[in-house]
Amino acid sequence: MQQMLNGARRDHGNSTSGTVSTVYPALGAVDPGLFGIAVAEVGGQVTEVGDARVPFALMSCAKPFVFALVCQDTGLQQVRETVGVNATGLPFNSASAVERDPYSRTNPMVNAGALVAIGMVLGASVDEQWTRITGVLSGFAGRRLDIDDLMYASVSKSNHRNRALANLLFDRGALAGDPDQATELYTRVSCLEVTARDLSVMGATLANRGVNPVTGVPVVDAEVARASVAVMATAGLYETTGDWLMDVGLPAKSGIGGGIFTVAPGKLGLGSYAPRLDPAGNSVNGQLVAQQLSRDLELDIFAPPPHGAVAGATSDLE
Repeated sequence: MQQMLNGARRDHGNSTSGTVSTVYPALGAVDPGLFGIAVAEVGGQVTEVGDARVPFALMSCAKPFVFALVCQDTGLQQVRETVGVNATGLPFNSASAVERDPYSRTNPMVNAGALVAIGMVLGASVDEQWTRITGVLSGFAGRRLDIDDLMYASVSKSNHRNRALANLLFDRGALAGDPDQATELYTRVSCLEVTARDLSVMGATLANRGVNPVTGVPVVDAEVARASVAVMATAGLYETTGDWLMDVGLPAKSGIGGGIFTVAPGKLGLGSYAPRLDPAGNSVNGQLVAQQLSRDLELDIFAPPPHGAVAGATSDLE
């Protein structure tokens, strides 16, 4: 595994394709040359290379874990009916996706669906909801996660689009509670600091039926973990998810902070950090690494078993 990660970083580490996000001013200030990769296996082994312990903002990589949290607390079917699970085929911050559905259902991997989901987090106040969110996401990572204060200040001053989406959802009766509180929680969770190593462990927890493979602590039920992976497969890389599945063959989630985590169910989580993004807002090098490792490790869930073998099966032709 270490040799494969070294090779992937060597093969793609000199690429200068893509640009860092300027959606929020603080994102535009990051070093575009940073590049870290980590793999966490369901047996608990973690392998890493490069800038795998450099912190960055979680951004949209938080969405599958917030979805898992509300499914755990409220029930999968209720969240499915309220938030929606189908791909929109539109940009991640689209308002038209909200308006075209009579119930304003989108997908928990896009901003509108994530705002609806985060509004469902249990708690009598924003602080109580925030305690619940940080507790669960820290459980996924296997360590305490904290906010990047500089990033939070930057996002808070410039997240006008998300505030407008929250108000639109509230006006249409799709958002529980106060839209300003939902936006505040969404902003906070986007600004949690993680590393590529953290993302690999968080992904591996989903791959491991909701049990953190490093700490051994259950975070969510197996049914909830599966549902989170399923919605990642529908819209984890927004309108380019179909291309991703063709190239990589695994569910994943990206964020404009430069992170991508990929889940190979029952096997491992892959986390990467490379802040140069493509036009859809996905890490260029993160995509290349996932494609290479999926192929080299034979992880593609859509591919037949190696050499046509089926586990536990026998053939009359043998």
